[in-house]
Amino acid sequence: MNVEEKALIKEKIIEYIASLENEIEELQEKIKPIAPDCSLGDLTRFEMMHEQDIFHKALYNSQIRLNRLKYILKTIDANEDYGICDACADDISVERLLLLPESAYCIACASKIKH
Repeated sequence: MNVEEKALIKEKIIEYIASLENEIEELQEKIKPIAPDCSLGDLTRFEMMHEQDIFHKALYNSQIRLNRLKYILKTIDANEDYGICDACADDISVERLLLLPESAYCIACASKIKH
């Protein structure tokens, strides 16, 4: 991976971090406690609680991804193994790293692992 590609990935990571921080703020608003007598139109309190559970899971996943991206951004310049597949030791494509900077596997290995 050359310097320009690494800089492009770092820019993308910064964009993802900003987006995730906004998403996390919104999700934190959505998981606030529900009043016992609260209902919105056709939604019952139970349905609202179920929806809130989904928001909790989304918040958890967003926080994990945010932490991974912050770590990668902090260590990308010093980490000589960044962009190298953990399974086959081939380079992970820049296109993949632009979409998922936290990828540890190339597309071929990732598809084998998921099946």
